[in-house]
Amino acid sequence: MKLLFDANLSPKLPKRLQELFPGSIHVFETDLAKNTTDEQIWAYAAINEFAIVTADKDFLEIAARRGAPQKIIRLERCDYRTSKIEDALRRNAIRITELLNSPQAKLILRNTP
Repeated sequence: MKLLFDANLSPKLPKRLQELFPGSIHVFETDLAKNTTDEQIWAYAAINEFAIVTADKDFLEIAARRGAPQKIIRLERCDYRTSKIEDALRRNAIRITELLNSPQAKLILRNTP
């Protein structure tokens, strides 16, 4: 499964992580506008088979209301540089891949830098 990076993360991340997660994109690369709602991003990800990578908890709240199958990777307290986010995702690539291939709906990466 591919990753869809939320607007609160750098648009550089999909390219930097392409070898680990081919086909991943940033929401800014889609037809979604910058002010698109999280519900619309959720629907886009579901239709196009993306897991959502985000730093905000709104998608976890949507998941609690709607339930699976959408996969969410949340970076908690994500107030650090893009290179640190990239490193955290690389270090957790196996866990992310396991999530994408499991019935579990979310992965929360805490204190990742």
